[in-house]
Amino acid sequence: MEMLKNEIPVEEETVLISEDAKAGLVLVDITNGFCTVGAGNLAPREENKQILEMIEESVKVAKVFCEKKWPVLAFLDSHQPGKLEHPYPPHCINGTDESNLVPSLRWIEDEPNVTIRHKDCYDGFVGSIQEDGSNTFVDWVKKNKIKLLVVVGICTDICVLDFVCSTISAKNHGLLHPLEDVVVYSKACATFDFPAPEAAGSKQLQAHPQELMHHIGLYMAKGRGAKIATQLTFHH
Repeated sequence: MEMLKNEIPVEEETVLISEDAKAGLVLVDITNGFCTVGAGNLAPREENKQILEMIEESVKVAKVFCEKKWPVLAFLDSHQPGKLEHPYPPHCINGTDESNLVPSLRWIEDEPNVTIRHKDCYDGFVGSIQEDGSNTFVDWVKKNKIKLLVVVGICTDICVLDFVCSTISAKNHGLLHPLEDVVVYSKACATFDFPAPEAAGSKQLQAHPQELMHHIGLYMAKGRGAKIATQLTFHH
């Protein structure tokens, strides 16, 4: 892992968020189905340090945003029964506890500055498209005049990365005015761990070493133009 970090380093920084920054927070899939031990097919089988830290840091950031009444958007993975999301087994079925926020974040549902968006695909940007062609996320950015977007959640290399890439592409094409910066807060992101020995001999399951894939997700987000924050500082 250290050799990999030397080959593909991820430059992290402290990001200062001032009162007039016009900041918005996006929480990606911090649900029971991905984070709570034993909650479902894609939930951790035992307590996981990286996921626990992600939840703890996400709660801290969400509290700051809610105290300041800054806009928050929470994506919740929610799938219809019988509609698989290849190559993964059934997970976060709509209406089940799997698709609910983890217990330590359920309080945000009652906050007036929080928007909840259920999505049925990896990418929250695509999952925000309405039947009439409008986009919930795009409208949220424009309505709140967001210039700096902070992204946290799970999985670093899948749903977080896909959303960040689509968001930056849309911004670069003038579709997300006045958005200027996308910040991925690394301590508040996590991915799952599926070691190579467990994947051996399976044609459907692919090894997914947690620390490696988390690093690669951050590296790819940085390569698309996101800032990677190792620390967020809120200036009063």
